[in-house]
Amino acid sequence: LEIHAELMTNSKMFCGCKVVDSVEAEPNTAVCPVCLGMPGMLPVINRQAVEYSMRVALAFNCTIQHHNIFARKNYFYPDLPKSYQITQYELPIGLNGWLDIELESGETKRIRIRRVHMEEDTGKLTHIEGGGSLVDYNRSSVPLLEIVSEPDIRSGEEARAYAMKVRQILRYLGVNSGDLEKGVFRVEPNISIRPVGSSKFGKRTELKNLNSFRVLADGTAFEIDRQSKILDAGGEVVQETRGWHDTKRITFSQRTKEEAEDYRYFPEPDLPPLSISDEWIEAVKAALPELPDVKVKRYQSDYGLSAYDARVLTEERAVGEWFDTAVTTGSDPKTIANWMINQLFGLMNEHKQSINNIQITPSRFVDLLRLVKNQTINSNTAKDVLAEMIISGQPANAIVEAKGLAQISDETAIVAIIVQILEENSSQVEKYLAGQEKLRGFFVGQVMKATHGKANPKLVNQILKQELSARK
Repeated sequence: LEIHAELMTNSKMFCGCKVVDSVEAEPNTAVCPVCLGMPGMLPVINRQAVEYSMRVALAFNCTIQHHNIFARKNYFYPDLPKSYQITQYELPIGLNGWLDIELESGETKRIRIRRVHMEEDTGKLTHIEGGGSLVDYNRSSVPLLEIVSEPDIRSGEEARAYAMKVRQILRYLGVNSGDLEKGVFRVEPNISIRPVGSSKFGKRTELKNLNSFRVLADGTAFEIDRQSKILDAGGEVVQETRGWHDTKRITFSQRTKEEAEDYRYFPEPDLPPLSISDEWIEAVKAALPELPDVKVKRYQSDYGLSAYDARVLTEERAVGEWFDTAVTTGSDPKTIANWMINQLFGLMNEHKQSINNIQITPSRFVDLLRLVKNQTINSNTAKDVLAEMIISGQPANAIVEAKGLAQISDETAIVAIIVQILEENSSQVEKYLAGQEKLRGFFVGQVMKATHGKANPKLVNQILKQELSARK
């Protein structure tokens, strides 16, 4: 898999132009003579882009290369104003890394990463009806990182799992938003088939313009099947670039695939070699956040969470940090995790909130759980209070007090209510005593109705059992 990820720097890779949203910004408003390839303009390396690239290479267990050289990749296309792209070829920033992925079967598989290298993005073409294309150079020279895996991926499922893991880590590192629809995270599988036992790779095809992880999995699976059928029939696979037709659910030929020599790579004469010191590497490494796999293991070992719960809470860095903050209050991690996953996330989706703009702070969330623990309110009431909190942002105790939701835990009061209900429903009591024990639920319901759901359910069941036994 080749993954291209735009880096969320403030300025472009080789000039001072601001990096803008290529979908929302007016076309060709964030450009200058450097990123437009005007004669005589010289590039300058963006230090922040180099540091972001180092973060990624280290997170993917790559060896950082102390000596880096940029290269020119020569080809002609309307979205490439200089007719060459500044990239890295022989001496990239990161080599020989790896990433572990989890498959649906529960199996863990290690995917080797061949290289991580820096380059600049191209402009953006928009094809118009009647022929012709419009070019927007806002994206031209935006810092781009290419992450190339070894050919260890064997299926569409594995391709999707690997790409999703890469995206998750890039988002954890704060270097890429992971938005496939906007093209800031692009995945291009290179697929070839070889006979079982053969060490020689077959001719490959590259799939482009895959705008979702589902399409990545489906397109990869289709192409594996297509090539297998060609070879089984005695045919020969054509080395080419192919696209995906989502309606027909097939791949289609776009153009023949170039070889490396076609690009005439040579060292970029306008940029000096880039030297990366051990001190710089160690400083970047020390600033890395706790990554998802490490966080999952910590949640399981320190808090006793299930693998599933730990993975859900670490899917996004901000969610994990919110959970960690809640746990620091001294509350039970399992209870916090359970309420977050089963209650809070659903309400967030319903109200279109993310963990970054949610109305509830971790401490107020834990305050709500304490009200349940000390039996001030029951779980059902707590769910209603949580729904109010996510809208108003008010603390739980204020909502409980204002709406009179506090649970009735006075045994004398509950006994009186139960006795009255049993007296009013003497025929049902006789049926219960005759063996229809399912009627116990009826009595509980009547008590909750009489108390507007405020009676402590545990006490209700306990006292009801005693009162019914006394009537036998």
